[in-house]
Amino acid sequence: MEWSIQELAQSAGTTSRTLRHYDQVGLLEPSRVGRNGYRYYDETGLLRLQRILLLRELGLGLAEIARVLDGQRDGAVALRTHLRLLERERERIGRQITSVRTTLRKLEGGEQIMADEVFEGFDHTRYEAEVTERWGREAYQRSDRWWRSLGEAEKQDFMQRQLDIAADFGRAHAAGAPVDGDEVQAITQRHHEWLSLSGNPVHRDYFLNLAEMYVADPRFTANYDQHGAGTAVFIRDAMKVYAERHLAG
Repeated sequence: MEWSIQELAQSAGTTSRTLRHYDQVGLLEPSRVGRNGYRYYDETGLLRLQRILLLRELGLGLAEIARVLDGQRDGAVALRTHLRLLERERERIGRQITSVRTTLRKLEGGEQIMADEVFEGFDHTRYEAEVTERWGREAYQRSDRWWRSLGEAEKQDFMQRQLDIAADFGRAHAAGAPVDGDEVQAITQRHHEWLSLSGNPVHRDYFLNLAEMYVADPRFTANYDQHGAGTAVFIRDAMKVYAERHLAG
């Protein structure tokens, strides 16, 4: 059997544009190209796309996925590896679900929220490949060394600061505070200072790229919009104002 690019994209829940991009970067070539220029994929391509999508869901960038696929020629062995990774991911998500339920219960009951409960199941190393692809290996290693150097109390304090900043952004947004006003810009300054704690320079381009990610990446959006729909966009706009006023290019 073979599938057209439209059929494969629809079955995989992706787009023809994405599949063409995978072809352009040498990640997923079609089995043949018809006279009309349409791409067609056989079973080998179907299975390779499954592996690509699995690795994307695990947080790997395209360059890292290519290295993984090049190193795993045996499809059955690769799928067993993916299965183990997915099982570990399922366990991690289970801990996150428990964390969210605990946070929700405490919010509704007016109880004190603790950082170690809120971030149960979150693992910064899961995004190693993504951080490396976006900002370079040195940036990830610097942040990783800094994080591992912290004691448990310091880690909890760092995470609690992020929680407090996000909550303050949410309250300011709900109150209708302008993004360029003193109140919101003071929160944004705290956010910039918090980002700088890892030892990586938070320059203008980095700060603006991160601001866009808060809206473009559903993981960030969901995290911030739990403080009120539209909070992620509010934070992005506040960060743009702060960068324009205070950060060099």
